[in-house]
Amino acid sequence: MQARAREGAEDGRVAVIDEDDDESLMAETAAGNRAAFDRLTRRHLRRSLALAHRVVGNASDAEEVVQDAFLQIWTHADRWRGDGTRFSTWLYRIVVNRSIDYRRRRSFQPLDDAVEVADPAIGADGLLAERQLGAAVDAAIAALPDRQRAALSLCYYQEMSCAEASEVLHVSVSAMESLLVRARRMVRTRLNSLIRQKDGDEK
Repeated sequence: MQARAREGAEDGRVAVIDEDDDESLMAETAAGNRAAFDRLTRRHLRRSLALAHRVVGNASDAEEVVQDAFLQIWTHADRWRGDGTRFSTWLYRIVVNRSIDYRRRRSFQPLDDAVEVADPAIGADGLLAERQLGAAVDAAIAALPDRQRAALSLCYYQEMSCAEASEVLHVSVSAMESLLVRARRMVRTRLNSLIRQKDGDEK
């Protein structure tokens, strides 16, 4: 679908109607237009997968979550109202909620075990080797409470502002900021604990 022109009712000027924006595509999807839905899917699939991956912890589960999310959008497209909320906000809210539900139904590897598999090496200066640091951070994030993990994923990996992320999680901006503060504190605590543990093992 492309933008089309429509003459103004009063002054005869031509107004350009963007039929390719998310909201227009969603309206077409609600009318049963599969091509519009496919276009929405292609546009948001990568970011949806990345977001789900950060919440559930692995790629295969993330794919299942995102498939369910888009299936929900297709089968219940007629429920889309907009009401000032962007489609992307609505979509990512569905992805986050389904990711949290999926994670709660599954058993996950404890933080200590996940870090042990990665076997991060501690250097002479007491810091994790750069290659393993990412694995340790991922393990620490995976151990966070669901909403804190979702908050970090939205703001740091999806690069949303606090205001945008708060809309996705349906909380106030101040509540989102509080989630981020607690999440960062917990990640730092777990990483520091890991460093002290590894330092002790090497002595």
